Amino acid sequence: MRNELLRNFSIIAHIDHGKSTLADRILEITGAVDKRHKGDQLLDDMELEKERGITIKASMVRLNYFSRKFNREYILNLIDTPGHVDFTYEVSKSLAACEGAVLVIDAGQGIEAQTVANYYLAMENNLHVIPVINKIDLVSADVPKVKSQVETVLGFKEEEIILASAKEGSGVTEILDRIIETVPAPEGEPDSALKALTFDCRFDSFKGVVVFVKVIDGKITPQTQLKMFHTGNTYKIEELGVFKNLKYSAVEELSCGEVGYFTANIRDPREVMIGDTVTDPKNPCQGALPGYRQVKPLVFCGIYPVNPADFPELREAVHKLKLSDASFVFEPENSQSFGTGFRCGFLGLLHMEIVQERLEREYNLNLILTVPNVVYRVKTKSGEIIEVDTPAKLYSSGDIQEAQEPFAELLMIVPVDSIEAVCDFTKSRRGVFVSNEYLGEDRVKVVFTIPLSEIIVDFYDRMKSITRGYGSMDYEVKEYQPTRLVKLDILINGQICDAFSSLMFKDKAFTRAHLLVSKLKELIPRQLFEVNIQASVGSQILASERVRPVGKNATSRCSGGDITRKRKLWENQKKGKKRLKQFGKVEIPQEAFLEVLKI
Repeated sequence: MRNELLRNFSIIAHIDHGKSTLADRILEITGAVDKRHKGDQLLDDMELEKERGITIKASMVRLNYFSRKFNREYILNLIDTPGHVDFTYEVSKSLAACEGAVLVIDAGQGIEAQTVANYYLAMENNLHVIPVINKIDLVSADVPKVKSQVETVLGFKEEEIILASAKEGSGVTEILDRIIETVPAPEGEPDSALKALTFDCRFDSFKGVVVFVKVIDGKITPQTQLKMFHTGNTYKIEELGVFKNLKYSAVEELSCGEVGYFTANIRDPREVMIGDTVTDPKNPCQGALPGYRQVKPLVFCGIYPVNPADFPELREAVHKLKLSDASFVFEPENSQSFGTGFRCGFLGLLHMEIVQERLEREYNLNLILTVPNVVYRVKTKSGEIIEVDTPAKLYSSGDIQEAQEPFAELLMIVPVDSIEAVCDFTKSRRGVFVSNEYLGEDRVKVVFTIPLSEIIVDFYDRMKSITRGYGSMDYEVKEYQPTRLVKLDILINGQICDAFSSLMFKDKAFTRAHLLVSKLKELIPRQLFEVNIQASVGSQILASERVRPVGKNATSRCSGGDITRKRKLWENQKKGKKRLKQFGKVEIPQEAFLEVLKI
């Protein structure tokens, strides 16, 4: 196969700007899917993706396209990517397997925060970017204004911009022809030693681990033995193929520049590392490819099975999930409240929510999550610097010389009439204004530095509410700065419940303490004994509530007689409740743990 007839490209955009719809139309035009069986979000094969209307996992498909403009048939490898900030890692590793990218911009919304972030991500990978203004059929579309934004902010010329409606199919053929015309064919030496990049993986119940690769140099045949640089393991190929017409299709060869998959009877997901280099052990390449930079989780929380006997199933599930989500990290952890589970790291709160739903749906598990925390750094008086991602790891205040928390550069694009309210809200979250830039008459780009802990929970939802849905945001962690860090503990009848413990800025502890104990008072059902709920920082109690015991009339059988008889029964009941309070276990419903996450 000649390289000049091959194109590898990706579709990138802000969330809900029409990436998946454009991918659907491209599949239809190239004949990859029968129009009689067409559907929405064809590349979003997860039930969760279809329900939420967002792309979670990057998807790859091989297309055959006959261009009437150039009177030739070309092979296109399309990778559809997510748009939410929490899944930027999926975008970055997909772009590493491409030479070009189609940047989709909504004609009604214009340039958003993730539009800018994804554009710069593509430029860092030296990709040729094709700007497309989508949804031009909408009543709210303002094409001249969005064109002006694309020219001003991203620096494109007017003739480079393609107008399209993915829903109606207009402009899609022009996009495909522009890809063929401007995206460079992949470079590579077909006669060199095999060098291929592992850019994605999936677990198939029948095939085992399916490894997706882009061949940089050389070629792979079913007879080729493969060696992974990172692990040093050698494998015999069971099946070699491409993902064509939305299904696995076996081929006899993958040559340089091509994207495909192989299976090698790999049953343990831990044997495969995303970004690893694949070569031929008989004729190995000189060195490994750079791969991907190690992604650092921003949010940590504990995940435990409701039934401790389900831990083996949870362990198997997280290993399989790690295969399809390289940004998800975990390590075993023990909790006094829940027993054995995992301390897990995520790129954001949506990422955490998606992982929980995938584990529960795909592996039939019932899970409890603890309060999420960002990663703090603590310098002890002995000079040691430790990373603290869970309250249990925090030293006592007497041993801490300095605590630091991560700060992010926050980019927001908001309507001009909302800028004052957005700035006031961001400052209330300890944000510091950096700069602003007007993008036309009605939109402004605002940059703040802000602690990461202030934006991971509900910042995005609140900002969307303030801007009536027209605001967007993106953030990047930049540095650690000194902070006043405390650990807020929740005590149930004097016993610390580690599931509710959290790390936070000292000035926020008092407000948070009152919110937590008030919420727990509503959620914890009445017991046979009184339940005291307290929030403390060290030995200082910041807030306290109590759940009254269930009433029981111990003297109901006494219809009359001396009062001393009733007093004796009341005293016995009092002693019994005191003993219950000392030894009884408070039943905390699962909803309580879930509700606390939302505070």
